[in-house]
Amino acid sequence: MDLLLDAICVVDARGCFVFVSAAGERIFGYTPEEMIGRPMIDFVFLDDRARTLQAVDEIVGGQPQPHFENRYVRKDGQIVHIMWSARWSEADQVRVAVARDVTERKRADTMQAALYAISEAAHCAEDLIALFQHIHQIIGELLPAINFFIALYDKSKDELTFPYYVDEYDQAPAPQKLDSAVLSAQVIRTGQVLLLTPDSGASPPGQVHPAVGRDSLNWLGVPLNAKKGVIGALVVKNYCAEARYTQKDVELLQFVSAQIATAIERKQMEIWLQHIARHDPLTDLPNRELFHDRLQTALLWAKRNQKLLSLLYIDLDRFKQVNDTLGHPIGDLLLQEVAHRLKQCVRESDTVGRVGGDEFLVLLHDIPLPEEALVVAEKIRIALGRRYDLADQRVHISPSIGVALYPTHSDDYKQLIRYADEAMYDAKKNGGNRFKVTSGPSISKSGNEGESLG
Repeated sequence: MDLLLDAICVVDARGCFVFVSAAGERIFGYTPEEMIGRPMIDFVFLDDRARTLQAVDEIVGGQPQPHFENRYVRKDGQIVHIMWSARWSEADQVRVAVARDVTERKRADTMQAALYAISEAAHCAEDLIALFQHIHQIIGELLPAINFFIALYDKSKDELTFPYYVDEYDQAPAPQKLDSAVLSAQVIRTGQVLLLTPDSGASPPGQVHPAVGRDSLNWLGVPLNAKKGVIGALVVKNYCAEARYTQKDVELLQFVSAQIATAIERKQMEIWLQHIARHDPLTDLPNRELFHDRLQTALLWAKRNQKLLSLLYIDLDRFKQVNDTLGHPIGDLLLQEVAHRLKQCVRESDTVGRVGGDEFLVLLHDIPLPEEALVVAEKIRIALGRRYDLADQRVHISPSIGVALYPTHSDDYKQLIRYADEAMYDAKKNGGNRFKVTSGPSISKSGNEGESLG
């Protein structure tokens, strides 16, 4: 028996080893003498103990298990996958089992399955967070990954963020600069794997430290290498001394990290394409299509909840003169600054959109009183009328603003836009730098015509 590569184990009715053949030391890392007399369940990986005890009950109950698989923790902390063939001897009141180490086979199968799963997740996930959740689940099948996070680096902003962060003790850290002294930044800067374990003898280089909170006992980070370079880091860590990350875990994460980086890059590209399809490329404001969608949704909500909303149509006075005298680059800077000032004049729940060359729409959502729309219109008039310093050029413009209200003027989004547009042109005809409330047909809540506001 001691010449066999598989280990033969005998366990008594109390669940303790009474015999382990010589191969047990190769598989489990313990000598037979170290295992005999100890409970079998003590050697089983924590997450597998419940189903292992269930299998034991079935075996003792007379159901042999020829292909049961679970994970054991070796003496050196590594996790091994074991396939058992076991049955109960009623006469001897013991379980007799043969243990085969299938770690390498399991690893190869799991890695191939992981690559397929990552590819599927990249196609199926609705957004990056959903993708990261899928990746977390996949990595958790490969190695201990209760604590897991992804750090992404935006080179244009020199910003390291933590969009997905799961930890037993800590919350996600604030955005960091790449030169910050955190472990994940070190992985991204160097493009090298970083493995820290109690028995590895390694320590963080220089003043580098974890991003937040308490130090983990085991920390493994691998760079996410994409076509455009290192886009981030994938990190697993744990606070449990019995589950240590090894060089095999490093190789495994490196193997799947390229696929993960590609999946993240692909999803980022999809999100960006969806974004630019519905946003103005110059100001990054919602374009006409997206604004109309939001306006229709807001009208349905307002109708259902009997709330007020207002639409402001804004056109810049003398904008053509700016383009003609100072050039289109200055005109573009002016439009970007106008967009910025408009967003500062409204709430997060409101929507600002660019629907033409120098035309903007503002949706004021759930206003308490109709007069609130006029207060905001005046605030916008003052903000846009302030001086602009653009590339060493001083520019002065003013806005013409048309105001329409729901339900006072219409409950149809096209009509509201038309009335606000007409009111804006009336304001422009009267010299600009002012706002005007539409005098178009108004409707009462019952749909009958009534007196218009203003």
